[in-house]
Amino acid sequence: MKLLIYPAIDNVRYSALCDVDSRLTIVNAADAEQAEREIVDAEGFFGKMTPALLARAEVLRWIQSPTASLEHYLFPELIDHPCALSNMRGLFSDVIADHVMGYVISFARQFPLYFRQQLCANWEPAGGEAARTDNKCGPGMITDMDRAHRHLADDTLGIVGVGEIGAEIARRAKAFGLNLIGIDPVRRTLPGIIDDIGDVSQLPELLAASDYVVIAAPHTPETFKMFRRKQFEQMRSTAYLINIGRGVIVDLADLTAALQQKQIAGAGFDVFEVEPLPSDHPLWAMENVIITPHVAAASPRIAERHFAVVKENVGRFASGELLTNLVDKRRWY
Repeated sequence: MKLLIYPAIDNVRYSALCDVDSRLTIVNAADAEQAEREIVDAEGFFGKMTPALLARAEVLRWIQSPTASLEHYLFPELIDHPCALSNMRGLFSDVIADHVMGYVISFARQFPLYFRQQLCANWEPAGGEAARTDNKCGPGMITDMDRAHRHLADDTLGIVGVGEIGAEIARRAKAFGLNLIGIDPVRRTLPGIIDDIGDVSQLPELLAASDYVVIAAPHTPETFKMFRRKQFEQMRSTAYLINIGRGVIVDLADLTAALQQKQIAGAGFDVFEVEPLPSDHPLWAMENVIITPHVAAASPRIAERHFAVVKENVGRFASGELLTNLVDKRRWY
């Protein structure tokens, strides 16, 4: 049994994979020419598959993608090929969920405002200094300062795409007391967290009910430009949109217009339809927008997790066991 790796990995990881199962021959191709020779009789492959490589494969049964997202990995011939495909799903779930909660807490507690005020030594609370000191406000009275800060247990977080990442976001949000709703084309329940996950057709209902809308869906033909003007009109004017899924899910021009016209309260985005976001784009100057440069999945733990998935699946492949993280190539996930 033969596994081809291309591009080549470092010797430490290569040696570790060679030790997984003695029945497996592993070729760590140094260049494209070697990869094209070795793919002919390879039954497994790890790395970047191309149409040229796939065309030469004669007995290929399994491909391990080095990425979780597949929009830039798949091509028509690979979709039609009978080989199994597995990806890196699940590596980033907790890290990205933490990033999402950072957005949510920042908006709820007015951190963007306070970060700006800190730079100029401004002590004024959201809602105005008078709201904090007004003697007319007796004990137990709600002030403008109180209204400017949200109580998370009173709010609803809607998740678009309750996959591995979306499910972890739900678990984190549940711990903060948020009310949760979600939609997904496959998952129908998340025991103890969300009892009834709706179909994608229920997006309008989710938008109308949510104080925070989190996009955790992958890029597929169905999610491309899923959020346009119509969807912003369906959201609450006090709601925030958060996107850690894929940039192309949200039309950038329509998002910008919705924020400028105050159709929604704000946005926290790690991914954009155009990356890097142009330096002269209006979103940079909006005080109700948090922008991070596609770093939601960044963590010192990712490399070890990545290799652990590869090693696990190499072992399963060699012994004929069911592979982990298998995907539906036609659905892109």
